[in-house]
Order: sequence, then C-alpha cells, then structure tokens
Amino acid sequence: MQRLHLHLLSDSTGETLEMIAKAALAQFEAAEVVRHFWPMVRSQQHLDRIMGEISANPGLVLFTVVSTELRERLEARCTALGLRHVPALDSVTGALEALLGQEAKGRPGRQHAMDEAYFRRVDAIQFTIAHDDGIGWDNWEAADIILAGVSRSSKTPTSIYLANRGFRVANIPIVVESPPPVSLFALRRPLVVGLTTSPERLIQVRRNRLLSLNQPPETSYVDADHVSREVQFARRMFADNGWPVIDVSRRSIEETAAAVINLYNDRHNSRAAGGGESWEAGEV
Repeated sequence: MQRLHLHLLSDSTGETLEMIAKAALAQFEAAEVVRHFWPMVRSQQHLDRIMGEISANPGLVLFTVVSTELRERLEARCTALGLRHVPALDSVTGALEALLGQEAKGRPGRQHAMDEAYFRRVDAIQFTIAHDDGIGWDNWEAADIILAGVSRSSKTPTSIYLANRGFRVANIPIVVESPPPVSLFALRRPLVVGLTTSPERLIQVRRNRLLSLNQPPETSYVDADHVSREVQFARRMFADNGWPVIDVSRRSIEETAAAVINLYNDRHNSRAAGGGESWEAGEV
C-alpha cells in the first residue's frame, strides 16, 4: 500500500484545511496517509521549526497562509526540498477577486471573526444542548428544526452538527411506550424531520452501545421484533403528520445534516414566495 505524508499548514486554526483534506482523501482507498497538522503558523521562526519536521517526513504540503512574506518563505523552502506544495484556497480567492472587483483581505483567521454569525452559532449550540433528547419541549416553538427518531438514529450528533451551522435544533426520541408531548404535533415554526434506519443496522448500533457500557447484550433494546415495531411505529407517526423522512442507514452525519438543510431551505424559500410546503411527505 502506498504511503503518503500529508502536511496541513495554516496561519489560523486549520479547520478549513482539515475539511478540504478529508473531502479529497475520501476519494482514495488504497493509500496510507499520515497527516501532520501545523496550525497557527504566523512567524518565520515557527515556520523554520516546522520545515525541519517536514523535511524529515517529505510529502505533500497543503497550506493556507495569507502573509506574503511567510508564504514566499514557505514556497521557497518547499521548492528547495523538492516538495509539492498546494495553496488550498488560491483558485477560489482569485475567482472571487475577479468577479467582485476587489482584493481579498490578507488577515489570518478572518473567517473566525466574532461577527453576528459567530454569536448566532454560539446561541444555536447552547439551545441545541439544552433541548437534547426531548428536554425543554415547552420551548420547541423557538427551534428552527426538530429531529424525531427512535433511540440511536443519530439525532444528537446530527443536531450538534446543525447547531454548528447556526441552526437551533431540538430532538425527541420516539418511544412506543411513551408517546411524545402533544405539542410536537401542533408546532408551526420549526421544521420537523423524521430520522429512520433499518432495524438490522439499528440493532448493530445498539449492541455496540451496550458493549461500550458493559451492559447485558440481550435485552428488548436489541430484540429484532421489538426493534422492528419501534421503527414501524416511528415511520407511521412521520407519515400521519406529513413530516419528511431521512433514512440514515447509509448516510454519514454530514450527509444527513446536508439533507436536513436542503429541506429547511426549500421550506423557507417556499414560504418566502407565499407558497405552502415545498416537499411531498415521504422519504428523502
């Protein structure tokens, strides 16, 4: 198997680089990639120390550096070492400069500035944590999105991911023996989305959960008939209320969240245009 050292070098938190690298690497299976993460590189002294480590493990250097002086030094050092180096955002930034008719602001970490969007994300995260697993149901009308589903259908991680995108999210477990509050069926503002999965996958996830907690592996929680009834009960509730449904069986958290955001945007745009809901009840 081919091995590659991938160096991610940023003058900010490096979050953007990590996402770019993750998306690109997902396209390659037969490769062993060793990632080296170098965030907050803002001085020549710091860069020089890092270059010693990079030269000891030569590979691809992916970087986001806005300082012209620091960038030129990095590129010169990489060239001298014969290392391929790629400025991750140059093509996008260049296209925006051409279309907007202005130069980009060369300030590290500019996307992380504490602007209105930042505080909106903080508020969304606080709201979402306070409304996890059915808590705070009397305040659900203040949510942007409600996620409903049986236990271990990815409600909480999807909620947190959406909160980091600025959405106020609550989630509610659907339990056959304990129906949700009637207020759930009368909500007007939030988008309610049902999350479902195959009983087989659900049993596997629940077994792993029980093992991690050192709990007995054979309970009704993982009984095939009981789990099937749970899933059917939830799907019937989704259909009866006309809620869109997302099957998370083969979706990552990011993919599930993207589907939820698409539903939310479609609904928002439809309402802004004076129409009704823009989807047909059913599975996405």
